[in-house]
Amino acid sequence: MKVGLSTYSMLPAINSGEMSVLDVIQWIADNGGEHVEIVPFGYKLVDNDKLIEDIRKKAEDVGIEISNYAILANLIQEDDEAYENEIKRLMNEVDIAHKLGVKMMRHDVSAFRRPANQNTIIHYVKDLPKMVEGCQRIADYAAEYGITTTVENHGFYVNGSDRVIQLIHEVNRSNYKMTLDVGNFLCVDEDAVIGVKKCLPYTNMVHLKDFYYRPSHRDPGDTTEFDCAGQWFTTVNGNYLRGSIIGQGDLDMWQILKLIKKSGYDGYISVEFEGMEDCKMGSKVGMANARRIWDEV
Repeated sequence: MKVGLSTYSMLPAINSGEMSVLDVIQWIADNGGEHVEIVPFGYKLVDNDKLIEDIRKKAEDVGIEISNYAILANLIQEDDEAYENEIKRLMNEVDIAHKLGVKMMRHDVSAFRRPANQNTIIHYVKDLPKMVEGCQRIADYAAEYGITTTVENHGFYVNGSDRVIQLIHEVNRSNYKMTLDVGNFLCVDEDAVIGVKKCLPYTNMVHLKDFYYRPSHRDPGDTTEFDCAGQWFTTVNGNYLRGSIIGQGDLDMWQILKLIKKSGYDGYISVEFEGMEDCKMGSKVGMANARRIWDEV
């Protein structure tokens, strides 16, 4: 097992100009991280081969691995031309993953901010064939590089253990698996421990995230529908979540990590911090807590 950090955790520092992605990689190594997950928010890798090579060299120089490349995507397009353009774009992202030297790439299947009234199981069943076809084509392309593509339980549509497992079974590719985000199940009001337990057999990468949780009758104020960057936001059923430091929120991180460890998982664990605290402090404590709890369970 190797604990590291998603560059997304440092987005406030990147957006403010305080840190570049290369600074983030240095910081991860300096603070005990064993790998970096590349999430191109706040910097651009498309048509930017120099930065791709600089990232590779920086990780090598500081002695950490590049674990995964994670990008947004939306295969639920209005027409065939847009659908084909999105698949073409995602194949270009696979090329970037190959240039980074990673063997895993997570791509979303639907837009994160999809309207809430379009996230029902009825819509999911209708959209599933297009999602399956797109994921198959991207996985087949990635297989040429020896890359495994993954779906994450992300957002409010392609989320929840049953939907994700169904998609993986339908895609039916040996190099199509799951990035298991232990916290995101709460976005669709699924118990995180149950979601983790059900999805572990399909897991190729773990995102470790913690949330504060409040039921729908306890409005904490300053709440948004989609903004999860440190603010309270609502789940599909109107409950409230806010990102926390790993081990300080309301998820049973001890039980979750025990399940992951007991399963025999020995891959990358990528800490994702999106709380209100300073991102460097939150990320440092989160990585330390991930290791400590892993050792305790």
